[in-house]
Amino acid sequence: MRTLDELIDTEDAALPLLQEWAAAANADSSPNHPFEILAPAEADRARVLLALQVTTRSTMGAVAYDTGGLLIDHGWLRVLGSGHARLPRNIADWNAQQSTSAAGFLLVADDVLGGFFALNGGGLGNDAGAVYYWAPETLAWESLDIGYSDFLEWASTDRLQVFYGSARWSGWEADVQALRADQCFNFYPFLWAKEGSVHISSRKAVSVAEQYAVNAELAAKVVG
Repeated sequence: MRTLDELIDTEDAALPLLQEWAAAANADSSPNHPFEILAPAEADRARVLLALQVTTRSTMGAVAYDTGGLLIDHGWLRVLGSGHARLPRNIADWNAQQSTSAAGFLLVADDVLGGFFALNGGGLGNDAGAVYYWAPETLAWESLDIGYSDFLEWASTDRLQVFYGSARWSGWEADVQALRADQCFNFYPFLWAKEGSVHISSRKAVSVAEQYAVNAELAAKVVG
């Protein structure tokens, strides 16, 4: 176990890079892609960084220690850090609660659709270090073929909107802004069902923890 002093890099920290990506996203001529860096949780940031055992020279370490998390595109995408009143989950405790270490991955972000992003630790495929998406449309883990840093940069660009494509409905911005960052939408019929669609399914706000449990239960039946 490395100590906190060994994990905090004061000479080559990655926080300025995060700030550059946020500034570029927020300066975009389109007003539809805000990239918000939340203040870190002073009471938890050290414990979270120690649990991850990554340095603040890495983007993951910077997010975990120097931010409370990231809210991207009106909060459509939530990237976990040390926790914040507006994002009341930290990356260390959230993964401990879901027992992801035994499954061989680390949950790093989620979206309002009930989709989850994870860093592959060997449990999702042979491409350790790649970010995967647990898609609510398929309930299958899909590799994005990029690492964590590239994932954050990708999320700061209009490639995020391209990725979600038609998965957004009229008035989604207001609906998402009314949602807490520890909540997501539960759709019925389910998005993976033939009859399911963000445009026609009913939706209600549920806790992210509840949706994760539902996904896990359904995936065991649908995907096997």
